[in-house]
Amino acid sequence: MNKTSIRILPAALTLAVASVALPALAQNTAAPTTTEKVENASKETWDSTKSGTKKAVKATEQGGEKAWDATKSGSKKAWNATKKGAHATGKAVSDAGGAAADATRKTGDKIGEHIPGTAQHDAKKP
Repeated sequence: MNKTSIRILPAALTLAVASVALPALAQNTAAPTTTEKVENASKETWDSTKSGTKKAVKATEQGGEKAWDATKSGSKKAWNATKKGAHATGKAVSDAGGAAADATRKTGDKIGEHIPGTAQHDAKKP
């Protein structure tokens, strides 16, 4: 090999590595896409629903325990405890469903802002 080819070879290798590394680096720093945002919103909605369900189960268990204790001492106390437990369960389920529905609507509105012809897109116009 002559001296010229020995000097050109490192420069060519440097260019080849840079041409592969720079696009890969640019991909890693890109902002999240609309799809990723929707997936994140969906995950948050799912987590909210799951949390609400756990609260509902706990309220049901507590209501059941209260009903059992009241049954031991009398049917009137059992009725009141069951009614209270059912109310707490209904409220927990309602709150979880409402939060999930609100998050879903919010996500839908954000998507609609980017789709021409939708009410959200038209409302966003200045």
